[in-house]
Amino acid sequence: MSTFRTSRELPFPTAAVFGAIRDPQRLARWWGPAGFTNSFQTFEFVPGGRWVFTMHGPDGTNYPNESEFTEIVPGALVRIRHVSPPQFVLSIGLLARGNDRTLVNWEQAFADAQVAERVRHIVEPSNEQNLDRLTAELSAA
Repeated sequence: MSTFRTSRELPFPTAAVFGAIRDPQRLARWWGPAGFTNSFQTFEFVPGGRWVFTMHGPDGTNYPNESEFTEIVPGALVRIRHVSPPQFVLSIGLLARGNDRTLVNWEQAFADAQVAERVRHIVEPSNEQNLDRLTAELSAA
């Protein structure tokens, strides 16, 4: 098992951060690396729910994605199993830091260590960019 971890304290309450994850319109605006956009075909934000979407790269390349929400704890945790390759489990943990700050723990676990090494150069900066884009989305609200 290979896990990529990043954490960031955001100047927003956990309810606001969770709201930007559970709302498909907001999630579509910030999900993915810098320069990417998203089209959601299916978004069932419940445990066992499907999430099918296409990420559109800045060069026009389309990246189909399919995931399943495996665990949702409102205001605290969203766990997603990425069904399409590369397969991984993403856990987004939220921890309140007082009334107006949230520590976001972003953990992306790959069962296949070789796959993880092949995508490391993409995953590590992309996870940071996701948190940058989440912060921008929350700032704009």
